Amino acid sequence: MRQVMVRYKVTPDRAAENEQLIRAVYDELNRAQTTGIRYATVVLDDGVSFIHIAAQDADTNPLLQLDAFQEFQRNIGDRCDEAPVLSEFRQVGSYRLFGE
Repeated sequence: MRQVMVRYKVTPDRAAENEQLIRAVYDELNRAQTTGIRYATVVLDDGVSFIHIAAQDADTNPLLQLDAFQEFQRNIGDRCDEAPVLSEFRQVGSYRLFGE
């Protein structure tokens, strides 16, 4: 299972737009009942720092097949004060975060 975290900061005037684009991804995930991925997004208390955490079962990321995710990624650089940084991680433990 591949586990990644992506963190970035958007400009204050684009935070609401970014959040709306993220919500559209979750809407499509739920409508399509997408399998093979566990996914969560949080925004920090500054309102502009976002963290996405994903665990995917397959070799290919199911998010890449979603129209809403493609729309979210389109022009993300224009929304960002700090560009997205992807980090792979190894889970030490969790409690219900990934559905165990």
